Amino acid sequence: MPRILIKGGRVIDPASGRDGKADVLIADGVIEKVGGKIPAADEVFDATGAIVAPGLIDMHVHLREPGNSEEETIASGAAAAVAGGFTSVVTMANSDPAVDNEASATFIYLKAEEAGRANVFPVGAVTKGQAGEELAEMGLLAHAGAVAFSDDGEPVSNAQIMRSALEYAKMFDKPVLSHCEVSELVGPGVMNEGEQSALLGLPGMPDAAEEIMVSRDVRLAELTGGKLHIQHLTTRRAVEIVGDARELGVRVSAEATPHHMFLDEDAVSTFDPNFKMNPPLRTAGDAEALVEAVIDGTIEAIASDHAPHTAEEKALEFLYAPFGVIGLETTLGVCWTELVVKRKVEPAILIERMTAAPARILGLAGRGTLAEGSVADVTIIDPKAKWTVDPAGFQSKSRNCPFAGRELTGRARAVLVGGRLFELG
Repeated sequence: MPRILIKGGRVIDPASGRDGKADVLIADGVIEKVGGKIPAADEVFDATGAIVAPGLIDMHVHLREPGNSEEETIASGAAAAVAGGFTSVVTMANSDPAVDNEASATFIYLKAEEAGRANVFPVGAVTKGQAGEELAEMGLLAHAGAVAFSDDGEPVSNAQIMRSALEYAKMFDKPVLSHCEVSELVGPGVMNEGEQSALLGLPGMPDAAEEIMVSRDVRLAELTGGKLHIQHLTTRRAVEIVGDARELGVRVSAEATPHHMFLDEDAVSTFDPNFKMNPPLRTAGDAEALVEAVIDGTIEAIASDHAPHTAEEKALEFLYAPFGVIGLETTLGVCWTELVVKRKVEPAILIERMTAAPARILGLAGRGTLAEGSVADVTIIDPKAKWTVDPAGFQSKSRNCPFAGRELTGRARAVLVGGRLFELG
């Protein structure tokens, strides 16, 4: 493997507190040296005008394989990740069959290695078949490399099972990632419940359905001492619950998605199924609360919740189309535009939410940082690159993007995955 010198860039590594111009030397798949006098290298990448950051980590994606390869495969999802600036992604367990045993977790690692793009880390199911009735073999899943446990796509409705999951996961120091909703309250809902849903004549999903389950799971985390991570928060009250719990010392973290931060329920008035997701787009006030929480750190991580579907599936009318939107190739650009460019948020804050925070939450040792000796996962960002979102050119097999046509600023120029360089167009 060649020694690569990344020269002339602004190195932003929140995990080590570094922010300034420096050169970075990559050798044998690790970060050998940052700053100071660097010896000769086999290759030089000119990062002048760019930001050199730890490899971005998306801790919430759905790569569909096994079972629904017409929507996405591990190979196409890993390629989409690299195109979007991500060096690592964490794929949920709700494939068909679910990732609820050693063999299925091992399969994901083997397919990712075969693809040779982004790192792909599996999440193991909380319950067998994600049926919510019996715990999966969590110990065997952890042994096979599952980095967390989740029945995402469905809530763990049984409180005793959720309690047991938190207790078992604690034995392996791994988090339980919770999709928080009370199914009985959500019912047949397809969008946020409120004035807008009434005007559109669509069944609603009340914000209380999320908030009640967040409250329950936070209390169970307090009871067990387990590590809880709340996925795709969407409401102001849910943010407050998480913030209050953390002040009390509960081991709880949370994530927000770009679509929940920068879109709201008004988008549904077009009846475009690319604005249909679960949890749904909420009010403008809720979206603003998410943005504020990401900036102040109450919400620690940003994740895409990349959920691909075929064009035929999303062509159904809004009421019948499946939930979910893709985001691997737009998350960096959307967040850079909305936070750094428009709100003047320090780039280090955004980078921390997409690198060090997910690595910390998931226990991904040696990732999320550019510290010497760490894995050579690097994202090189052009902060001034202007581009228009065109799903037709995506590496993902799916096109269900809620930001299609959006003009953005900020894009990955290149990534290194374990020291292997991928230059992007």
